[in-house]
Amino acid sequence: MHIKKDGMEKIRIFKNIAGFEQRFKKYNWLYSIIICASFLPFISPAIALFIGLVLSISGIRHENIHKYTSKILQASIVLMGFGMSLGAVISSSKTGFIETIVSVTTVMLLGIMLGKLLKVEKNISLLIATGTAICGGSAIAAVAPILNSKNYQNSFALIVVFVLNAVALFLFPFVGHQLGLSQETFGNWAAIAIHDTSSVVGAGAIYGEKALQVATTVKLIRALWIIPLSLVIAFMNKGGEKKSIKFPWFILFFVLAIVFANIFPNFQESYSHFSWLGKRGMVIALFLIGSNITVSEIKKSGPRSFALGIILWAVIASGSLFFLTR
Repeated sequence: MHIKKDGMEKIRIFKNIAGFEQRFKKYNWLYSIIICASFLPFISPAIALFIGLVLSISGIRHENIHKYTSKILQASIVLMGFGMSLGAVISSSKTGFIETIVSVTTVMLLGIMLGKLLKVEKNISLLIATGTAICGGSAIAAVAPILNSKNYQNSFALIVVFVLNAVALFLFPFVGHQLGLSQETFGNWAAIAIHDTSSVVGAGAIYGEKALQVATTVKLIRALWIIPLSLVIAFMNKGGEKKSIKFPWFILFFVLAIVFANIFPNFQESYSHFSWLGKRGMVIALFLIGSNITVSEIKKSGPRSFALGIILWAVIASGSLFFLTR
């Protein structure tokens, strides 16, 4: 009798799993339609993100497409490089260099001190501080193996950064317009104060063409700081095993695309198509990011971890804005 009962329970669980799979497959066509519509000119990054959030809140999720979000984002950034001026990139790099040094150092030190004050676990504090200082989820993923952090610690840090990224996409363009920030100032501010590259590019795209170029360039150059920062963390993490640092290769390809387009200007028409495709790919990436945010993930991160992330974010956002507009 007991064996029969266990068998019935397994069948019930299997049916539930099958039901969930069918529910996901039922909505796959909707994702396909929205992705195709993302190539239309009136679907802006903000609209794509909003549609994604609506689907997520409604419980409408794709079976497995979200695993390609990062690849789509990286490919889009590389393609956008074909539409950028090398001179503008060099100028943006010089402008954001000092701000990057100051902000990275400040956020890391403040993150460690606040983590102790709020009694947040050391690894979680370092991961959140790294994600805030450099490039969000990518920085966390690069540093996590060096810290030998546990899965739940990585999850907490990623969720905090991910949620604040979603807020920044809407908040930063609104604040920028209210303060009357120029395209270049907003681009630098977004690159410094917003965690993840995807949200930086999204906010820049919402604000304007020039803001998008500045934000993307400064953020990608800023992302390279994950290499020296990882070496410092590895040195400070006594007793830990030596771990390799994952280099963000798409940044190198982005730079090569800019250089190639400026050295061989005769193919300008093709470069324009590549750049357009990159911008449309960014719209798709933002839709997928929005559709992958869940309320349950927000609840899992814990109030102290969230408090740490919000304080660090507020400090870097207000500090960098003051520095850029003084």
